[in-house]
Parts: sequence; structure tokens; C-alpha cells
Amino acid sequence: MSVTTAIVKDFMTPDPVTIQPTETVEAAVKLMETRQISGLPVVDDTGTLVGILSEGDLLVREAPFQAPLYMTLLGSIIYFESPAQFHQHMKKSLGMLVQDIMTPHPVTIAPDVSLPQAAQLMLDKKVNRLPVVEGDRLVGIVTRHDLVSALKP
Repeated sequence: MSVTTAIVKDFMTPDPVTIQPTETVEAAVKLMETRQISGLPVVDDTGTLVGILSEGDLLVREAPFQAPLYMTLLGSIIYFESPAQFHQHMKKSLGMLVQDIMTPHPVTIAPDVSLPQAAQLMLDKKVNRLPVVEGDRLVGIVTRHDLVSALKP
């Protein structure tokens, strides 16, 4: 099978390790360490994908706060950067539960999509992994490593 005709289902990890949004960040870190993985799909009680937790989310938690730059003009505040990003960083930094620091509404892919399309999506969205879903149900995960492995003869 050539890479151009291969589909996500052929190279994804079925039934990936997941975590629930109400688990602690500490539990997530331990799970990622013991399973030697760099990201976890976050699913609710019904198995519906609600987010993704990556090492990047954990690093944001440890990064120092940087208030958005602003100036006042005639009694009004003008922001040079998004205050929403600052609020999101603050929420992640103080979060104790997975739901506090996960990335909600992750970029996903269907199992019948071609590998070149998956690779392009990862590049366009700047993500290292894509949860594979059928409807809202998580059926697997495909990573950059999986795509590189598909290149082997």
C-alpha cells in the first residue's frame, strides 16, 4: 500500500488511552509518564470527545504570567494583545483538573481520510496528534509518529 492511498484507519492507534475531564492534572501527568505518551484525548462519561491534553497544555501551566500590553487613551483601555489569551493562560496556570487546562474542541479527523490529508491538517493546524472520531465517538488517535512510520517501505 502506498502512502498516498493509505487512510488514517490503517495507521491510527485504536482505543487510545484517555482521561476524563474531572481527573486531576497530577493523575494525567502520571498516566502520560507511565504510558510514555505526550497527549491524551479527554472524554466524558459517555465516551464523547470533549478535549485533548498535551504536553504543551502542561507547559503553559508552568510558564510565568505575562499581562497583555495596553495603553490608556482618553480614559479608555486599548489592548495590543488579546486579553482572552491572558485569561486562558491564567485559567490553565491555576487549574487543578484536566478540564481546566485541556484544549477544548480539538481538531479531529475521520478514519477514512487519506494520510496525506491528515499530514496536511496537522501542519495547517500545528498539532502533533489528531483524535480519530466517528460522529462524537473517539475510535483512535493518529500522531505525527504514525505518519512518519507509514513512510517506511
